[in-house]
Formats: sequence, structure tokens, C-alpha cells
Amino acid sequence: MPVREALAALPVQDEDRTGYTRDKFRHWIDADRDGRNTRNEVLLEEAVTAPEQGARCQLSGGSWYSPYDDTYFTGTRALDIDHLVPLAGAWDSGASSWTAKERETYANDLGDARALIAVSAASNRSKADQDPATWQPPAAGYRCTYATDWVAMKTRWGVAIDHAEQTALTSVLDECPNAPIEVTLAR
Repeated sequence: MPVREALAALPVQDEDRTGYTRDKFRHWIDADRDGRNTRNEVLLEEAVTAPEQGARCQLSGGSWYSPYDDTYFTGTRALDIDHLVPLAGAWDSGASSWTAKERETYANDLGDARALIAVSAASNRSKADQDPATWQPPAAGYRCTYATDWVAMKTRWGVAIDHAEQTALTSVLDECPNAPIEVTLAR
């Protein structure tokens, strides 16, 4: 589905943070019981140079690319795993009505590579729980991908956008190359 069509199909409503706490989204679990939590699964999947896995799946070495700031990193300490649509943003947009299990599934979503992304700790903390209306990746060349992935994740999880978010996403997509941008869904 074209990204503009997907964006137009998203419900638009005011956000509501009432009752939100991060602990309502159990995250970094080991869903497949292979000894690696979600964070390590993402780090292994996104490694440019594979890290070594030690006891209890401790990772050392390796290298990663943070598309938010167009920077390469070695070692995992400089990286955070970002929920593309932050937990608070999902809550504000409809996840408040989900079950605890649905929120856990969202927080550990390995079913779509766009949901969780290894990025520099600095860029992730700069973003915090903001949406595209108040935060864009510092690397301007990644903004089209970011906007498209944002729409895909909101669509995938059936959550709403607010008016400011809709305006910001439209503005970013207006600046994207003329090539058709598709939103593919897998859930």
C-alpha cells in the first residue's frame, strides 16, 4: 500500500497519556528462550560486524550503524534499542486499551525489523517519547525512511495519530523523492 494511502487511513485523534507508566510494557524478554533477550536479538540482527557471544549471551566487539545520526559504533554500550513508535506514544495512541500481553508483544516486536532499531544512545535519548511532530532524525537523509516506517508501525499496530503528527508526516513525505514509497505489513 502506498505510504500516503496508509497515512490517510490512520485514525486521527487527540493523544491521551492518562495512566501511562513504562512498566506497563514488559520489555527485553527472551520470548524464544534461546538465552538472548529482545535487546540482544536486535543487536545481533543489525550488526554490521557480528559481535562475539559470551556466557549468558553477553555480546562483545562488533559494529553497528545508527541511521538516526549516520554514525557507526563499535561495542554495545554506545547503543540503545529504540522503539520506533515509543512505548508512551503507542499508549497515547491506543495501546492503553490493550491487554498486558499485547503491550508486551509490542514492546518486544521482532516480527517487523522496523519496530525496534539499534541507534546511538544519544539520538535515542534525544528522541525520548517524541513523535515526528517534535523530533526528526538528525540525519536528514533518513527522514523519508523514518516517516514511512512510522506510518507502517502505526498501521501494523492499529493505533492512531494526532493532528500534529499527521501534519509532520505529510510534510516529511512531501520532501521525499518521487519514487513510490510502499508500506508493507507483517504481523
